[in-house]
Amino acid sequence: MKFSNIIATAAVAATCLMALPALAADEPKGNVEAAKAKVSMCIGCHSIPGYKASFPEVYSVPKIAGQNEKYLQVALRAYASGERTHPTMDAIAKSLSAQDIADIAAYYTSLK
Repeated sequence: MKFSNIIATAAVAATCLMALPALAADEPKGNVEAAKAKVSMCIGCHSIPGYKASFPEVYSVPKIAGQNEKYLQVALRAYASGERTHPTMDAIAKSLSAQDIADIAAYYTSLK
């Protein structure tokens, strides 16, 4: 690799690293207490050990207590955008604001 390519790669990497705090600042911070008023739609499926949904097919519903906060946020945004799909989750995720998603993810991450 040429020295000029190494310098260019390092410059791009440094620029990306400097942008990360700005990107993180745009994401709302989750509030566990605020989420308690928002999780009633989640509890019926995601809090029952071994629960299986029967629509549109038999599907094992995962328990999400203690799951990684960022993973939950990414998953909810993916359902909202249509990148991931399940009829129930699609409808719920599309109704959530960015703050709702952050709050719900913080709540479920706080559970063990």
